[in-house]
Formats: sequence, structure tokens, C-alpha cells
Amino acid sequence: MIDTLPPALRVELDSLPDQPGVYLFKDTHGKVLYIGKAASLRSRARSYFQESSGDGRSQFQVLVAQVAALEYLITGSEQEALTLEATLVKRHQPRYNIKLKDDKKYPFIRITKEPFPRIVVTRNVVRDGSRYLGPFSNVRAMRAALAYMHRIFPIRSCDYELPNPNVKLCLEYHIKRCQGPCQGLVDSVEYGRSVEQAYRFLRGHNAAILRDLNEQMAAAAEQLDFEHAARLRDQARALESMQGRQKVVLESDVHRDVIGMHRIDDTTCCCVLEIREGRLLGRKHHFVGHSIQATAAEILAAFVRQFYLETDSTPPEIHLPVQVEDAPLLAGWLSQKAGVRVKLVVPQRGLKADTIQMAEANAAQLLDERFAKRERLRNRIPHPVLALQRDLQLTVPPRRIEAVDISSFQGTDQVGSLVCLVDGQPKRSEYRHFRIRGLQGADDYASIRQVVQRRFGGLMERGEPLPDLLMIDGGKGQVSSARLALTELGLETLPVIGLAKRLEEVVVPDQSEPLLLPRTSASLRMLQVLRDEAHRFAINYHRNLRQKRTLHTSLEDIAGIGPRRREELLRHFGSLKRIRAATVEDIAAVPGFSLKLAQVVIDALASSTRSGAPSDPPENASSR
Repeated sequence: MIDTLPPALRVELDSLPDQPGVYLFKDTHGKVLYIGKAASLRSRARSYFQESSGDGRSQFQVLVAQVAALEYLITGSEQEALTLEATLVKRHQPRYNIKLKDDKKYPFIRITKEPFPRIVVTRNVVRDGSRYLGPFSNVRAMRAALAYMHRIFPIRSCDYELPNPNVKLCLEYHIKRCQGPCQGLVDSVEYGRSVEQAYRFLRGHNAAILRDLNEQMAAAAEQLDFEHAARLRDQARALESMQGRQKVVLESDVHRDVIGMHRIDDTTCCCVLEIREGRLLGRKHHFVGHSIQATAAEILAAFVRQFYLETDSTPPEIHLPVQVEDAPLLAGWLSQKAGVRVKLVVPQRGLKADTIQMAEANAAQLLDERFAKRERLRNRIPHPVLALQRDLQLTVPPRRIEAVDISSFQGTDQVGSLVCLVDGQPKRSEYRHFRIRGLQGADDYASIRQVVQRRFGGLMERGEPLPDLLMIDGGKGQVSSARLALTELGLETLPVIGLAKRLEEVVVPDQSEPLLLPRTSASLRMLQVLRDEAHRFAINYHRNLRQKRTLHTSLEDIAGIGPRRREELLRHFGSLKRIRAATVEDIAAVPGFSLKLAQVVIDALASSTRSGAPSDPPENASSR
């Protein structure tokens, strides 16, 4: 199979080194299709193009057929390749990689790298020495934890660069929420101690914080600093109160993440239960895309790489429902990031297996909620549609509206257009053109009747659903013609209205006076959008028809100019106007033309102009 590849790609594959790294498959436009890591770039990348490749999944067969170029990056080790792969997947979002679908929307908690650090929310991870916790899928819970943290620990909430002599004490200091680093009332060492306690609190290590607070409280009492001791006591009590509300699921001193997953079609939900000191601190979840043909092990491995890529909060144990591929490599990478040994465990029985089932149940519930929400959004009726139902007093919301417009130019090339709105949005796949047949001159009423008969007769013949409302661009006469056509088809109950352009009046059958909707109403704006779209579609079609007719009629009448020479002329000059303006020498330069034949063309076009034939397509056709 490699022998049949394009020469450039074959050279790139042959030049791959036998070293660890990351490879990027690209298409003909340079777009990244797939990113992978390898202990040996040469053997791994070439394996995709071997006829005996063991992976017969259709997605990889389609991938290989699209690969036009290959790029690779050599790394010092396979662990570095794993980190680089996760980073590049997040940056490029390749089509054929398993990836978190919406992790870019989730925020992190950032502990800044400053003399007096701040603890803030961010959606951009910048490696400037700051530490990060997250990503958090439950933003409300994250902000609640931050608010509780600020109540317990005196961390500044301002965004000034300190020290700064121009910054004054604020209310936060006076209500004991800040230690006043802006005025030098606390040194960086003592303030840093509070920041570390807040950081451990956000990570769930509350027992150690309580021990520190009790020790500091006892020391302050011995030094007769009762005010400071009272503040420490209040912090400890608030921490104990919050800790008492957390659900105990395991023995104490247990720090682990428990990951469960649930898959429906091409979407997988991975749910992470954060257990700190034996208590369930919270849950995070992410949805994984492009997973329909992937195994559970592949999905989990990709999720773990991307979930823990940017966070600085990795527990010493991660429990998984199945064993992942490259588990030792993944555990080594996580250990290197966390600074402690991290184990990947697959529980088989007991309480640990029960927590896996709890995580999987949460993942299933979250995925069901996601699909239910999508269904609700899909069935939700937009406000303009409901407003139009109210204003026209329709029995059902007009979720699908079709509009008809007629266009002509001086009684010639009369055409009709039909456009469609579904839930207030154009559905261009349902747009239709109609060439008016068998009518002499411009007859709007007969043209509308013909278009409506052909459109709705075709829908009934094919058994396709009818629109909830038909709108005609015009007044009473046009609406009456459309209604007559519907009656002949047995569709007299289908609602039809007209929109008269002069005063933007809504013409309703069987009502003597037109309906004047407020200029600012959502229903009128939607009708105007529909009318303008029908007008634009009709004008464009009419213009194209007239242009084709004018071009071909003028050139077809010239003796000695066949279809091939006509195409050469139009390809060379681009329009009939430019051909008329050309000299004999210009036309003779076109392949297949001599000076004699060029003179024939010049004379014939000049004669047609004197006889009054139209020279060029009109710039504006009329449309009601």
C-alpha cells in the first residue's frame, strides 16, 4: 500500500526516525486530520499504511485515504510525546482524534505567581508560574467554593500589583476578609501561609488545615494574642461546618479521583468524582466526541490525558472502570506532573467498585440530561413564531412558512420563487425556482396561481408535509389568486396571507381591512425577512436566466460560430459587453478565430445592436 502513495508522502514516511515523538497527518489543504504519539515514529506512522494493519475500523480507513502530508516532532521520551500529543490535540482539534468537545468553555481556579498572590477564576491557562485547579464543569459550585474560601481565609480580592503605595485599605480589610497587604500590614511569608491553606482547602485537604489552624490558635493564645486566636477559631469552625456537610464515602485519609463513563452513539460522558480525605468533594464531567468506533479503553486514555493536562490538582490514585492502553506510561506522566506517585487502579469488587458504579450512574444521568436538553431546544418554538401566531390568530404556531414572489422584466422571462423559513430561520435546501409556462406578457395573478398549484400539487403528490402558513408578496389580488389555487387542490383551510410593500400591510383573506402590525413587532420583522429573501431569490434567478438567454441568442445567430467557439469567446472575454467592445485583433487572438472570422463577429454584433436587440442583462428586474 505504501508503494501506491503519492511520492512526496512516501518520502516523508521513509525518512521518519526510529525515535519517540508525535506525528500529524494532514490533508491536501494542510489541515490537521489526526495527531498521535509513538515510541517509534517510523514504525507507528508507517503502520497506518500497511495492508496487514490490524485496525480495520472505517474511520481510520477514511483517514488514511485523506492523508496527503505528514509532519512529526521528536521528543526526548515517550512521556514527553504523551504531553505534547494532548497539547496539540487541544490546540488543533483534529477531526479523527477523540477529544473533549467543550472543555475550552470550562473555567479554572488560578493561584497567581505574585508576592501577594490572588485566587481568581480564569478560562485561559498561562504557564507563568501560576497554579491551576480545574477544569470545573459545575461553574456554580466552583464559585460557591471560592466564596466560602474567601469567608474562611483572608485572601485579597483586588487586582492591584502589590506592593503599591497608592492603594488604600478597602472594606474587605475592615470586615476581616483581607490582611491588608496593600499597606504592609502583613508580610509575604504570613500571607503566603494563608494562600497555601486556601489552596489546600480548594483541593479538599481540610484535616491538615484544621490541624494547622488549631496549632496556630493555641500559639496565639499562649502569646495572649486573643484577637488573632479568635479569628483562627472562627476559621476552624467554618471549616468544620462545611466539612460536616460533605458526604463520607470512604475511610479517612483517602485522596482519589473516580472516573465513570457512559456512551450513547457518538457522544460519551466522563464523570470524575473527587474524593478527598474520604469525603466526596464534588464531581466534574466532560463530553467526549468522535468516540463511536473507539473502545472504552481508548476513550478513557484520551480523556485522562486531556483532563489532567493543565490542572495542578492530581490525586495519588485514579480509579477507572477498565484498564487503559499504555497504563504504565500514563501513570508515569501523571506522577511526573503531580510530584508524587500516581496509580491507575481498576477496582473489581467492594466499596471501591461501588464508587465506580456511582460515577457511571452520574455519567449516564448527565448524558441523558444533555440529550433531553437538546430535544427541548429542538422543540422550543421561537418567540417571533409565537408572536405571529398571536397576531394572525392561527390555531397552530407557523413553524414552517413558505413565501412566493414573481419577477419579470418588461414582460419577459417571468419567473417565480419560493423560499422557506423554519422556526424563523431560512432553510435554503427548500428554496425553489419556477419558470412561468404558457402565459403571454406579465400576469402576476396567473403566475402566482401557477406557482402555488405546481408547488403544493407536487408536495401532495410526493406525500411531503405542507407548510403551516403561505405568504404572498403582494396585496388582495395576489392573495386571492393563491387562495384560488389552494382551493382547487383541496387545501382551502391552509392559512395564506399577503404582505403589501407600500405600508407593510398584512393582507388576510375574508377581512375587509388589512392588518397593521407595529413596526417593532417580532412577527412583522420575520415576515419582512421572508419577503426580502423571496424577492432576492427571484431577482437573482431572473437575472441569470436573462443573461444566459441574451448571451446565447446574440452569438448563436452568427454564422460560423458553433458551440465550441462561443464557449471560447465567453471564456476569453467573460461577458457579451466586453466582446462588443473588442477589436478585430482582440477577437482574432482567441483560439480558433482568424481575422476574417473576427470581422464577421464584429459586424454581426453591431447589426444586432442597431436592430434593437438587448445588449446586456438588466441590472434590476421588477418584482412585486
